[in-house]
Formats: sequence, C-alpha cells, structure tokens
Amino acid sequence: MEINRELRDQLLVYQRNEITEYHIYNRLAATLKSPQNRQILEQIAGDELRHYHQWKSYTQQEVMPDRVQMWKYYWISRILGFTFGVKLMERGEESAQENYETLYGTIPEAEAIAQEENEHEEALLALLDEERLRYVGSIVLGLNDALVELTGVLAGLTLALQDTKLIALTSSITGIAAALSMGASEYLSTKSEEVDRSPIKAAIYTGSTYIVTVILLILPYLLLENYFICLASSLAAAVAIIALFNYYVSVARDVPFRRRFLEMAGLSLGVAALSFVIGFVIRTFLDIEV
Repeated sequence: MEINRELRDQLLVYQRNEITEYHIYNRLAATLKSPQNRQILEQIAGDELRHYHQWKSYTQQEVMPDRVQMWKYYWISRILGFTFGVKLMERGEESAQENYETLYGTIPEAEAIAQEENEHEEALLALLDEERLRYVGSIVLGLNDALVELTGVLAGLTLALQDTKLIALTSSITGIAAALSMGASEYLSTKSEEVDRSPIKAAIYTGSTYIVTVILLILPYLLLENYFICLASSLAAAVAIIALFNYYVSVARDVPFRRRFLEMAGLSLGVAALSFVIGFVIRTFLDIEV
C-alpha cells in the first residue's frame, strides 16, 4: 500500500510512541518482584511492540525510541510507584490514540490498535497490585488529620502567641504526639478488621505521613520571622500538599481530582479560619501577652 508523505510522518510518530512505551514497560517489568505485575507489564510491552511493527509495515522504516521519555517515565515510576508512572504515561498518550480515528478509512489495522490501546491496556492496568496503593486509606488518614489539625493549631497559636519559635515548638510537640496517637489508633483499627493489610505497615504509613506533613507545615515558622507570613506560607503549603496528593491518587486509582481536592482543602482552611478566630477571642478576653 502506498502512503503519502503526510500520512507516513504521522505513522512514524505513532511508531516512536509505541517503541518508546515498549522499552518503558520492559524496563519496569524487570524491576518488579511480583510475578503477576511483571507478567501484566510484559504483556502490555508485547502489545506495544506488535503495534510498532504494524505501523512499520506501512512506513518501511526503523524508528529509535524517545530516550528522554523513557528515562522520564522510568524514574517517575521508580520514585512514585509503577502504577502511577504507567497510568500517567497512558494519560499522556490519550490524544495520540484519539487521532487513530482519522486513519480508520485508510489503515485497516488502525481501529483494532485503537481499541487495544483504549480497552485492553486499561483492563490490564486495573489488575496491577501495588502495596502503597493498598495503604492509601492509611495515608489519607494521616495526611488529612495532620492537615486539619495542624493548620488549625498553627492558625490559633499564631494569633494567641505571636512568636514564631514558640509557635513552632508548641506545634511540633502537638504534631509528634498526635502522629504517635494516630499510628497507634490505625494499628488497632487495622488489626480489628478482616483485611489483607498489615497493622504495623498501616500504622507506619499513617504515622510517617502525619510527621512529614507536620514538618512541612511548621517549616516556615523556623525560617521566617513574621508570624502572619509564616501562617500564610503554611496554609499555601497545605493547599499544595492536598493538590499534589489528590493528583497522585486521581491518576493512580482513576478517581476524580476536583471533588476530593476541594473537600480536603475546604476542611483544612475552614478549621484554620475558625481556629484563628478562637485564638483572637481567647487572647482578647483573657488579656494574655506573650
């Protein structure tokens, strides 16, 4: 079949995408300990290689993979989890897959390839089992509680104490004690449930998430002098943490981002505003000067 130059260039782009994804899936599969997860990624890699050869049958040209993309998604997957990495990569390819529709009347295999890209890979990716995603509930518990409690504590103490170092000290003690308490509670809660999760790991995920969040929120009070700027920085950090975490979960678990983000941000900022008012009232009525 003869193809014009424009169509050939388009197919070469698809070829490069397919061979790039083939190498990414193969590299990730080699790093996995789970036979099930490794088999799924190897199967998807095989599909990508087959698609590459199907496009090549029309272009009659070898194409090198995009090494920047290869390393980009490889390291994203290694650092943030292979489920997040491969699903983020698939999201990036959605526009290219939609363009396959323009080839339906020209390339016989285009519709079958598009169907595999849209359905087969989604079904396979849904079968991936990653430990950190099984403990998302524990992470959410630690993150949400730390954000709501610490933003409230920081807002209330900022107006009540008006001393950055004293606010940082008081909030640190509160935060660490709360993290240990939350970890212990999650351990007991998970142990009483009939779930395929380790109570110890659940407690570690909850407690460590809580402590990391506490450190990030208190950091402005250790670096800056103006307590109102510190509070604004902490609230901005809280919103950024909520946005990043919910984006991660929305990609890795295919859940809506907007609603979850607005819910968590609204709770944290609402509690902070209420605590700020309470701090003002207590300071005014008790006439306390620090």
